[in-house]
Amino acid sequence: MRIVLAPQEFKGSLTAIAAAAAMATGAGRALTDAALDRVPVADGGPGTVAAVVAAAGGETRTVPCRDPLGRRVEASFGLIDGGGTAVIEMAAAAGLTLLQPDERDPLRAGTEGVGDLIRAALDTGATRLIVGLGGSATNDGGAGMARALGARLLDHAGRNLPPGGAALADLDRIDVSDMDRRLRNAEVVGATDVQNPLCGPNGASAVYGPQKGATPAQVDRLDAALRRYAEVVARDLGVDVLNAPGAGAAGGLGAGLIAFLHAALRSGFDLVAEATGLEQRIASADLVITGEGRLDAQSLFGKTTVGVARLSRGHGVPAVALCGSLDEGWQRALAEGLTAAWSIAPGPLTLDELEGRAADLLAAAAEQVVRLFAAGRRAV
Repeated sequence: MRIVLAPQEFKGSLTAIAAAAAMATGAGRALTDAALDRVPVADGGPGTVAAVVAAAGGETRTVPCRDPLGRRVEASFGLIDGGGTAVIEMAAAAGLTLLQPDERDPLRAGTEGVGDLIRAALDTGATRLIVGLGGSATNDGGAGMARALGARLLDHAGRNLPPGGAALADLDRIDVSDMDRRLRNAEVVGATDVQNPLCGPNGASAVYGPQKGATPAQVDRLDAALRRYAEVVARDLGVDVLNAPGAGAAGGLGAGLIAFLHAALRSGFDLVAEATGLEQRIASADLVITGEGRLDAQSLFGKTTVGVARLSRGHGVPAVALCGSLDEGWQRALAEGLTAAWSIAPGPLTLDELEGRAADLLAAAAEQVVRLFAAGRRAV
């Protein structure tokens, strides 16, 4: 029997790689002779680089860059396809987890570090860049990224704007004459699972600003600043980012990728699935086991578990999800190709208990799924 193990990360407890390993432990206990194909997956957020590099047999490079507040940090990106494709997580340089709770400040946090990573990837010779958009601490529309790559964002007096989303309210003009010339021959793709516009009630500031520390008044200020940014981008660069689906991803970094790097935005899951050859691996499987921390109605919108289920349905392969919790609306995933889903919790547990025991609980659940599936095959 061939089993594909394709989970995403269980936030707060297991990386996608660790989750796949736990599933393999349990499945191996149930069937010692099963062929277990681990394919850790992601949707463009944290864990994307590790998942793609592990599944595609790539390598990881670690380089210095700037964090959301301009401090030096070390961040990693991946290289696959013999070095031709670089996989970057914006969260590695501009992520919320890089800041302490009392440091969160989307008015001044910037994406300069993302530009640092892009430049480092170009230095390796990569000509295709996949930039994962998720987990950001920023709301600067990708202005910092553009600045790190040579763009100048100027106020009415011709002065360079300071970092952060609030400064964009003073933007007067954009000069891209000194942008890194290697970008002209690079294909850039933004990986995201959201379709939020840049501005408005469903935009970057209103939807994601509060979790980055923005007060209601600051949300309005940031939204107005991004609207000004979109106006100048349209006038000086000839690109409409105000109405582009996904432009609001990662604090508007989606807009910055479109405007300055001529990027296309695509489903993060689809990109990771392509990079790992997931569909081909599922096509030759007898069973697929996937999973995530929580399966609910939101999982239908570009999330990994449902993406795996849809690929499995296309090849007539049963797919089972093992999750930390099953919340309201999870049953809708059954119509998308998921065969069944279980919580890995064996009974009432606190979140700390569940996270602390996640690997063992996931292995135990995978073992029971494989035992049941094998028994079913024998009964046919």
